[in-house]
Amino acid sequence: MMNDAALRKIDLNLLLAFSVLMQERNVSRAAERLLLGQPGLSAALKRLRETLDDELFVRVGRGLQPTPRALSIAPAIEDALSGIERAIRPPIAFDPSSWQGEFRVGMCDNLESAFFGPLAARLRQLSPGSRLIGLAADKRDAERLLDEGAYDFSVSVHDEPASWHIRAPLFTQSAFCIYDAEQIGLKTPLSLKDFANAAHITVSFEGNTSSNVDAALARLGYRRQVVATVPRFSALPTTLRAMPAIATIPESIARCIAQLHGLTISEPPLDLPADSVTMLYRRVDRLDSRALWFRRLFVEVATEALDAAGCQIGVSTTACNFDEEPLAEAC
Repeated sequence: MMNDAALRKIDLNLLLAFSVLMQERNVSRAAERLLLGQPGLSAALKRLRETLDDELFVRVGRGLQPTPRALSIAPAIEDALSGIERAIRPPIAFDPSSWQGEFRVGMCDNLESAFFGPLAARLRQLSPGSRLIGLAADKRDAERLLDEGAYDFSVSVHDEPASWHIRAPLFTQSAFCIYDAEQIGLKTPLSLKDFANAAHITVSFEGNTSSNVDAALARLGYRRQVVATVPRFSALPTTLRAMPAIATIPESIARCIAQLHGLTISEPPLDLPADSVTMLYRRVDRLDSRALWFRRLFVEVATEALDAAGCQIGVSTTACNFDEEPLAEAC
């Protein structure tokens, strides 16, 4: 164990001065290397002599001759200074092409459906030795899982984060209606009356049948009938194909499901609040080169996926330098 009391007595700059004096054996040359005047170096040597209780260097002609004590401690001081220099060097830039390991991301299933596949494909291209791990997560347990190291970051509608986390805006997600046009037999875009009178399916992990849709309808004097609630978005397509009903879900997943299953989407006939989808990650990972590369890659992939799905998106030129900057406005 280190002797803290002994180390507090000595200035690291004194050890550096000792090292340079050992190498140069000349006060003028050593002072020039240390960017000091000769009086400043002489003062440092005086302090070092007092701390170590040894003369350390004796003037012989125009040079300096180290004492036996100086010669005995020189190798250890050189090793210590070399170790410190290595420790404070800038980190080596992350190289995804040669990296072997895991990237881990937490997403709820609607965002997972939109982004996980493109993200896995891009990682396979850029980092073939890595593996992508997706974990089911939502805002209720995102912070706990993040602190436990379950994933590099979470993508969801997050609440105000703890001080040791960073919440970076990704995009704003509006709600869309999705249904089987043949089954439901309604014109697109939907009218408010047709929307309110139709059967509705909700998606809720907790089994909730009420949402902000009901509050918006109530303000307009309408009520809807929720006939079924599914816990995951993956169950929604087959349910909509089996019965005449409407689901009101985030646009990104609505467009994805519609393309894959031949369903119809329509903007809702009432104003619904948009959700701000954000990325949550640990403040300690803010400048880590591997974590930063992965976060930037996700932003690129998500932008392309939303654009391919037909969402309107605009990303600023500094979008990927997003430690606490807005990233995008979408959908």
